Amino acid sequence: MKLLFASLAAASLLATPAFAGDAAAGKAKAAVCAACHGAEGKASIATYPHLAGQNAEYLKLAMKAYKNGQRKGAQASIMTPMMAPLSDEDIDNLAAYYASLHR
Repeated sequence: MKLLFASLAAASLLATPAFAGDAAAGKAKAAVCAACHGAEGKASIATYPHLAGQNAEYLKLAMKAYKNGQRKGAQASIMTPMMAPLSDEDIDNLAAYYASLHR
């Protein structure tokens, strides 16, 4: 019986879609990002990455890693304080917005 309940619980988790984020809310938050990553997620400075069309999950992981101080690359000194005030919902929304843009 316990196995049946565990199986049903696991199946319900798999059937539940992950929170995808709100691209419109992300666009509203992205104004500050545009200084380095471009107004439409296409950076005009060669050392800054394009965000338009990136995979949303990758963007979420990268932003959370900067926020938590786990990402230590050359841009960490810029990105870590930029991510610090963002909530998980903000990060989901930004990821949804940039993923929705065309490269």
